[in-house]
Amino acid sequence: MPVGVPKVPFRNPGEEDAIWVELNRLYRERLLFLGQEVKEEISNTIVGLMVYLSIEDQTRDLYLFINSPGGWVISGIAIFDTMQFVTPDVHTICMGIAASMASFILVGGEITKRLAFPHARIMIHQPASSFYDGRSGDFFRETRQIVKLRETLTKVYVQRTGMPLWVVAQDMERDIFMSATEAQAHGIVDLVGADPEDFEDFLL
Repeated sequence: MPVGVPKVPFRNPGEEDAIWVELNRLYRERLLFLGQEVKEEISNTIVGLMVYLSIEDQTRDLYLFINSPGGWVISGIAIFDTMQFVTPDVHTICMGIAASMASFILVGGEITKRLAFPHARIMIHQPASSFYDGRSGDFFRETRQIVKLRETLTKVYVQRTGMPLWVVAQDMERDIFMSATEAQAHGIVDLVGADPEDFEDFLL
């Protein structure tokens, strides 16, 4: 554990004594960061923090800063579902890039509370598979799962962007890179900040 990382007492239900849980200053300010590939460890960390901070105070919004090339579909869906589950609104802010599953997490922020910095890049595409040399039955079972996941992701993009199904389905056929303003027009983000003052109302 890094020196100086503060802890807060937390008592599990049914236990008399509290345990001390690490919570650094940024987390205490409800600022979360996804700055790497989306995998199990970072997904579980973000999910745990969102749940913990929601229990601690349900009236204060959470802020998730994203600069990620994407990653595992299920790990990204876990973050997305938790964002919808917790009581506080979750603001999503793209800085750098939000590609693949990271763009899915970005669009999952509270509608009207999704931002992109002016030079950010956003990319959407269909879920990929980890096909490998193996039995044909495994191949086809995995293919069916990928098709189901694609349908799920497409429905979410349609619901949260307001774009027609045919537009989203067509875009997900290939890698579609967007500028921040293009992503705003696409409904993935609600605001593009050209100046720090543009974010003042958003961050209140």
